[in-house]
Amino acid sequence: MRKIILTSVIAITTIFTANAQTATVDAKLCDNMYFGILGGAATPLDLNSAFPLNAIGGIKIGKELTPVFGIEVEGTAMFNGNHFTDVSTFVKATNVGLNGTVSLTNLFSGYKGVRRSFEIKANAGAGWLRTIENKVSYMTAKTGFDFQFALGKKKAHAIILTPAVYWNLNKTNYVNFNRDHAQLALLASYQYFFKTSNGTHYFKTYDVGAMIDEIGRLNEELAQKPKEVIREVVKEVPGETKVVTVKVSDAYIFFAQNSSVLTDDAKATLDNIMGSVDVVGYASPEGGKAYNQALSEKRAAVVADYLTKKGVTVNSWKGGGVPDKTSGRVAIVTVK
Repeated sequence: MRKIILTSVIAITTIFTANAQTATVDAKLCDNMYFGILGGAATPLDLNSAFPLNAIGGIKIGKELTPVFGIEVEGTAMFNGNHFTDVSTFVKATNVGLNGTVSLTNLFSGYKGVRRSFEIKANAGAGWLRTIENKVSYMTAKTGFDFQFALGKKKAHAIILTPAVYWNLNKTNYVNFNRDHAQLALLASYQYFFKTSNGTHYFKTYDVGAMIDEIGRLNEELAQKPKEVIREVVKEVPGETKVVTVKVSDAYIFFAQNSSVLTDDAKATLDNIMGSVDVVGYASPEGGKAYNQALSEKRAAVVADYLTKKGVTVNSWKGGGVPDKTSGRVAIVTVK
């Protein structure tokens, strides 16, 4: 038993260590939500009398909390009563359940920054069943697996096949998982993933390790640059030629993720800048294109405003979106 526990701990540690340098973009409250319609049939789990099959239909609303874990509310109606409830109405019972989902694919293989075309999820939760005719209520539970097939270029749609067991927990005098009071079901559902604030229909990720390495490289590059570069400019004046020396120093102003607020270190760097400058702001690649462009413009504007108040002449400022060769989260000040 100890060997099994130790092996499991090592496996889980390996999984999370392998993905430690990758992080998902912070999602808003209504991001990564989905809506689905489902239908299928069920038969008694004891298989003593498989027919008539119990038809099931319903809807579900869910939210992916992370690429691995999710939660959903499922509402279903049962149209037959084979071992589930013995009533004569067309709709025999309704069941509302709160289920949790775990993407086994992303848990063990890691999330790649885009929804996979095929994914396996564990699906389990508790619910409340109410018969239509005699108004009797029961506690229920669901255990099953979702075999999810994502469709379309944007992965906004999915077809899901779900083998599951619906347990009637208190059909007897006490709460238990009794195969004599359970239904074995096969469901098919269509699911639509709503568009998120990052411009896609799924979680986006960014490589923390690569960004840290890039910031380190920029800092090293900045440290190796001369603090001042002396340029000699020949100025034509009637009757004489005058040589003017101009001090030039470029600066990198770094920002926190998703922020356009100047840090104390950034202000200290800006306080040493004089003359006239051009400012270009950048954003890191984890957000959507429009969001990144807006953020890069905010960063450039904040730097330009701070320098203007210090008496520095800002010739131009603009947002450059996501740079090709840097990790973003930076504004570059070029002194003329």
